[in-house]
Amino acid sequence: MKKAEPFSPVGLSGAMRAWLIVNPASGSVTETHSIDALAAETAIELVRTTIFPDEPLPRADDLATERIELLILFAGDGTINAAACALDGWGGRVLVLPGGTMNMLAKQLHGSADPKAIVARAAADPAPEAIPLPFVEAGPHRAFVAMIAGPPAAWAHAREAVRKGRLQAAWRAARIAWTRSFAGGVRLRGTPRDRRHRAVVAIPDPGGMEIAAIDVDGWIGAVRLGLEWLAGDWRTSPAVTIMTPDAASIEGGRAIHLLFDGESVKLPGPLRVSHGMTRLGFIRTIGSEDEQ
Repeated sequence: MKKAEPFSPVGLSGAMRAWLIVNPASGSVTETHSIDALAAETAIELVRTTIFPDEPLPRADDLATERIELLILFAGDGTINAAACALDGWGGRVLVLPGGTMNMLAKQLHGSADPKAIVARAAADPAPEAIPLPFVEAGPHRAFVAMIAGPPAAWAHAREAVRKGRLQAAWRAARIAWTRSFAGGVRLRGTPRDRRHRAVVAIPDPGGMEIAAIDVDGWIGAVRLGLEWLAGDWRTSPAVTIMTPDAASIEGGRAIHLLFDGESVKLPGPLRVSHGMTRLGFIRTIGSEDEQ
C-alpha cells in the first residue's frame, strides 16, 4: 500500500476534518455523542472516533489518509500524554478537552472553559493559535504536566483502584503506598542538592524544566505538605527545594517508581532527566475571551 503523503494544513478550513480520541474511563468524560452534537453545531466534520484504550491510537499515516486537520483529545492527562507522544511527528493541530480528573493541560491551554466553549472558540477562529508544549523526559517516557520519582509514586495504584470502583483493592494499595512513602527515596545527581530525597518532581517549562526535591519526615510533615499543596503554595514549603538544571540524573535501586502525568511506570536506574519541546502544535484559546 502506498504511504500517505503528509498533510500539513496552513489554516483550519471552513469545515475542519477532525478525528476524536476519547477515554470513557477518564474522570469527567461524558458520552461521546455529546461531542458529535457539539461538532454538528460548529464548523467541524467528525470523520473518525477512537475509543482508547479499547482501540489503538491512530498513526500519523492514518490521519494523513483521512486528511485530518484537527485531532480532538477528550480525556485525562495520561491519555493525552500517550497520544501526544505517539503522534509528535504529525503535521496537524491538536485540541485538548478537559476529560480527566485534574485536566492540567486543558487548564494551561484553555483556562477553566468547558468542552463546549473550547470547541466553539476553536471552530470560530479561522487560524487558531497552535503552540508546542514543553516536556520533561526520562528513558522512553515524557511528561507534559509533571514527572514524579520516588516511593510516593506508588499512590497511583490506589488511585486507579478507586477510579475502577475496586474499593478493597484501593484500601490495600493505599496502605502499601503509605508505608512506602516513608521508606527509601531517590538520589538526585547533577544538581546543588546531590543527595537522597523522599521524592523528586520534574515540571516542564518553556524555558527548560523545574525540579522540586521533596524531603518530608513522618506523617505530620506529609500532612503539612499536603495542606500546602491544596492551598496552591507547596513550592514555598520548607520541605521543598526548587532547582532549574538543564539536566539531572536520578538513582534509586534496581527499579525507580515514577509517574508520568499520573501514569505509573518502573524504570531501571540511573535515569537521565532532560527537557524539550513538542513538534506537535496544540491549540490555545485561553486568551480568546479575556480569560486569565
